[in-house]
Amino acid sequence: MLDWTTIDTVLLDMDGTLLDLNFDNYFWQEHVPLRYAEKHEMEIHQAKDSLFPKFRAAEGKIEWYCVDYWTRILGLDIAQLKAEVDHLIAIHPHVLYFLDNLKQQNINRVLVTNAHQKSLMLKLDRTALNEHLDLIICSHDFGIPKEDINFWDKLQAQVKFEKSRSLLVDDSLPVLRSAQQYGIQHLLAVKKPDSQNPEKDVENFKAIYDFSDIMPG
Repeated sequence: MLDWTTIDTVLLDMDGTLLDLNFDNYFWQEHVPLRYAEKHEMEIHQAKDSLFPKFRAAEGKIEWYCVDYWTRILGLDIAQLKAEVDHLIAIHPHVLYFLDNLKQQNINRVLVTNAHQKSLMLKLDRTALNEHLDLIICSHDFGIPKEDINFWDKLQAQVKFEKSRSLLVDDSLPVLRSAQQYGIQHLLAVKKPDSQNPEKDVENFKAIYDFSDIMPG
């Protein structure tokens, strides 16, 4: 699937790519509605009816990923609520072995995430992923998400990667389309970002089940 002699830099998404998206899906679809229902003394189905349109309206925008935004909008301490279910944070199979193999091949390992800094720190504390990466870039530092093509210019200014010799692995099709439009040569989707949900449609993108599919060396 990949010729590793043509790749110097691997850009890696976190949620759904390196980490199981089950944590995030459960958090937003079940845990937040539960706590919102408790706060407002309503049934959980009423909470979901109120919350889900708000979530859909924010998708693809930097606000969707912002812990502080949702804390303000919902009147809930989102960072604290995430900590309540942090036992669900899990690394996908073969990820650490893959990252360590990249290091042995002298390939730069860059985490590029839309996760808010507070979510990022919780997940790094839980997984120690940072010990297997060369650099961590958070889109909130740029003020725009990866879905925005201007994100990649800002990333380029900081990381200095060659588009023709870089691989992006991401479970988000809008992000992959944005990177494709920018000109990143090697793109891979993730077929099963959430271990508890069926495979997703990856459209025309090449995709992996897990990182054993593309292990270097």
